Parts: sequence; structure tokens; C-alpha cells
Amino acid sequence: MSISRDLVDDWIRAVASAMALNKDHLTQLDSPIGDGDHGANMDRGFQAVVSKLPAVVAADIGSIFKTVGMTLVSTVGGAAGPLYGTFFLQLATATAGKTELHLSDWVAALQAGVGGVIMRGKAGLGDKTMVDALIPALDALKAAAADGASLPIALRQSAEAAEQGMLGTIPLVARKGRASYLGERSAGHQDPGATSSHLLLKAAAETWASAA
Repeated sequence: MSISRDLVDDWIRAVASAMALNKDHLTQLDSPIGDGDHGANMDRGFQAVVSKLPAVVAADIGSIFKTVGMTLVSTVGGAAGPLYGTFFLQLATATAGKTELHLSDWVAALQAGVGGVIMRGKAGLGDKTMVDALIPALDALKAAAADGASLPIALRQSAEAAEQGMLGTIPLVARKGRASYLGERSAGHQDPGATSSHLLLKAAAETWASAA
């Protein structure tokens, strides 16, 4: 089972649709602990990405991801632009020249992407950031691959782990980003970055469920 470059294109479009659909929800999550613009920023960034996809319609997967990353850096405001941009640029490096991805390829790509986010944001597990969704997702993907799971099952388990990580941010006190300025008052709120990260990985699991 593998992920074709067309399925990668489908995933990016699905992410854009998810960000548009959840724009208000992300804003509601961001308003008490951030600038209240995460939903609008992510929606704007991925709509810009979709407008660039026709230019890479025949490109390899790494080139698609590079276009996504560079577009997000230039169009998404706040911390999300550099972080998500770095995520996709690292995916690009890991998938350069590839026209399809097997599970092992996606494990390596996601590891590179998550590593880039950690390096860029200097955040770890428990800091109440997108990393709290991404690290469990990566760990679950690795475990599924090691157990010999099929690609769709591994992706689903990864997305489910991201969801649990996202929900796990609710009681946390933020130690990074704008939310950290609130101290104890940041507890009781779901992190918007972890939420958008879950949306991204959920879209991958749903879009790539039929990978043959």
C-alpha cells in the first residue's frame, strides 16, 4: 500500500477544507489563551496553499510539500506560520524526489516534520502546544509500523493518538507561547495548535484510507 502524489494533493486540499470548516472553533479556542486569530490564520494560509497546488500538479511529493511550507511561512501570521511552515519543509526534505510514499516513508517524513517543529518552537511534551498532539501521533505511527499494521490502520491510530494528545492539553498550564503569559489561568483550555495538528493528521487518515 502506498500514497501517490495525487493522494498527497488530495490530503492538502482536505486539510484546507478542515481548516475552513473549523475556523471559528479554532478561534474560540485561541481567544482565551492567545491572540484569537489561529482559525483565521490557518484558513488563510491553507487557502493560499490550495491556490498554489496547480503549479506543482506534475511535481514530486517533496516539491509539493516545499510549496506548502513556503506558502504557509509567507501567509500565516503569528507563531503558526513558521511552525507549520517548518513542518512541511521538513516533510519536503524527507520526501524529495518521491512520487509515492510507503508507510516507512511517511514515518520518516513525519519524524522529520515533528523534529523540525520541536527545534523551531523549543517545546516538548506537556508544554501545551501542537507538539502535545504531534509527538503521540508520531509514536503511535512508529508503533503501528513496527507491529506490521497496514497503512490505513497506522494512519488511523496516529490520528487517534493526536486526538488524545490534543484533549490532554486541556488541564495543562502553558509553558510556551502567548498562552504561557497567563500562567495558571491557561489551564482548562484546549490548545488551538494541538487542535489544528489533530485536524491535519485526521485528514491524512481519512484521505489516505483508500491507499492501494
